[in-house]
Amino acid sequence: MKTYKIHLIRHGLSEGSVEGQYIGHTDVDLTEEGERQLRQMKRDFEYPEVQAVLSSPLNRCLQTAKILYPNLQPLIFDQLIEYNFGEFEGLTADDLKDEEEFRNWLSGGADAAAPFGESNGEFQKRVIRTFYDIVNGIIKAGTDSVAIITHGGVIMTIMQMFAIPEAPMHEWMTPNGCGYTLNVIPSIWGNTAKAEAFAEIPLRPREEEDDEDVNWDEEIDPEEFRGFYTPGMA
Repeated sequence: MKTYKIHLIRHGLSEGSVEGQYIGHTDVDLTEEGERQLRQMKRDFEYPEVQAVLSSPLNRCLQTAKILYPNLQPLIFDQLIEYNFGEFEGLTADDLKDEEEFRNWLSGGADAAAPFGESNGEFQKRVIRTFYDIVNGIIKAGTDSVAIITHGGVIMTIMQMFAIPEAPMHEWMTPNGCGYTLNVIPSIWGNTAKAEAFAEIPLRPREEEDDEDVNWDEEIDPEEFRGFYTPGMA
């Protein structure tokens, strides 16, 4: 039976994320270090070959797509954009720690939202609907392998809702330039809307497949993970 590989890849290090700012809809570029890191990762590791690239409309994703897949023109999906932090955009947790609206937002729940931003429930529904439509479109078109260049919060939501084995949202955190491959089996997808968590991205070090020093199971410290945060959805 034909299967379909969907590769979810988080954009490279972007402006503002280093400082721990809430960067969602704000259209920032990759930092020089972020571009350097991606180019180095592409030299050192293997990224999956794909037939098509889908991307968030924001520059940090489009720039990532150009570096990783320079020969493919990305198809832009507006609904793959990151969470909208509203009035919290560009600010840090330290900037907001004394704000009651910020504390209420951190308490979580589907209705929790930053002022003039997106609620957790709205974000989740948007991402779920978009990914569901993408998968069905890929199956209909018969496209075997697709890369989706998007944001951390989007990837975590997709993996939480669609991946098997199942895991809470925070366990799907991924560093910049990394991600996951989902293996879509049409019969299982049609019955359950679930896909197999097949592999991590990048796939492996180039010419170092048996290197014992490469730790693929190293856990990510949430305290060192910056650039997005959608509370109350784990």
